[in-house]
Amino acid sequence: MHVVVVGGGFGGMAGAARLAKLGHSVTLLDRAPTLGGALGQLTHEEFTFDTGPSTTLLPAVVRDLFRKSGRPLEREVELVPVEVIREHRFTDGTSLSLTGGSRAAQKHAFEALGAGLGSQWVAYVDELGEVWERVRKDYLERPWDPALAHRDAAALLKARTTLARTFRRAFGDDRLALVAGHPFTAEGHDLARVPAWLGTVSYVEQKFGAWTVEGGLGGLAAVLTKRLATRKVDVRTSTPVHDLVVSDGRVRAVRTDAGDVEADAVVCAVDPHHFPALRPLVRRTTSTSLPTLTHLGVAGELPAWVAAAGETVLHGRSGEPTLVLRHGGSAPDGHAVLTVQHRGPATGDVVELLARRGVDLRGRVVTRLERSPADLAEAWGGSPLGMQWRGRATVRRRLGPTTPVAGLYAAGAHATPGAGLPFTGLSGSLVAQAIGPA
Repeated sequence: MHVVVVGGGFGGMAGAARLAKLGHSVTLLDRAPTLGGALGQLTHEEFTFDTGPSTTLLPAVVRDLFRKSGRPLEREVELVPVEVIREHRFTDGTSLSLTGGSRAAQKHAFEALGAGLGSQWVAYVDELGEVWERVRKDYLERPWDPALAHRDAAALLKARTTLARTFRRAFGDDRLALVAGHPFTAEGHDLARVPAWLGTVSYVEQKFGAWTVEGGLGGLAAVLTKRLATRKVDVRTSTPVHDLVVSDGRVRAVRTDAGDVEADAVVCAVDPHHFPALRPLVRRTTSTSLPTLTHLGVAGELPAWVAAAGETVLHGRSGEPTLVLRHGGSAPDGHAVLTVQHRGPATGDVVELLARRGVDLRGRVVTRLERSPADLAEAWGGSPLGMQWRGRATVRRRLGPTTPVAGLYAAGAHATPGAGLPFTGLSGSLVAQAIGPA
């Protein structure tokens, strides 16, 4: 079977590698000159910045992908643990270092934030363990099948309870809600519309911790590109796809400037809203908006508490943006890289905002690159953050791994509960399972 994968982000690459290992003839098309999508790196004046996340959860997802498509990951690159997943700095001057891989360590950190808060936090996370097992087995690791799924898993996906409501019940301190809600607010979601079962991200952080790659997580894209070559995937970069060719209820080809590329099956691993043939299928969904990124090349070192964390979150007061700091990438000797993310208009220059919140880089910035949401959408061909959560209905309105069109499958962030390597990597596995061996 000839399978065409549209989109060279992590989800598309994961699906392509697995399908090729299963014996299919695979062609991967991507509009960018290099693969990786948001999981990539950008070089600017001797500084290299991760363009997306600098850490990942669930390293087993990445390891399983490499093991199932050829050589183990450890023979290509080493995943290293990140002790502090996130450093949260709150507006009242308090702070929290969120560590991973230890219930006791998290309880101690929250207890230091305020008496009784440690018990509140671990009680919240403890309840999510069984939720994670149900969702993982029946929804994330195999294509959803109501006939096989446990009734508890079906009930979880249909439940009306949201994260916002859960936080009001579980926490007596707003700072705990800021910590638990950050993975979703950073991606532009409204917590009043995110299903409560997605709180399992906090369980995964506590249970498995965060991981990265020396030199930046974006380096994984280059390693996976080599794996696609090993598996003899026909990779065509700088090849925008304009639409899918569908007739008699079946996908037949994808349309490019160079002509139609015929296919027995197509995997859509990009935003399906871009394709006229697919818009009727996702008309009741919206893609998640993009943030603004500011890449800074800095003389000297970053503050130790910033450098020690996989991510630093500087919470803003009412009307002020929350600043998210990442330092994945590489810099010349004696320098450092920092990427600052925020949503909405910034009230002043980003470097001045950082200084007011305890990260004073004034006079040390040697290079700077601003990237607006429009810039990112142009570079990535849309939003790599997936579908905007609009309550429980988003589960059934989103495509993937199968679709109503015969021969058409969906992977990537728009076909999963969220962005990031765990969700998008698992989507590649789901598509491979749905299509099966050649």
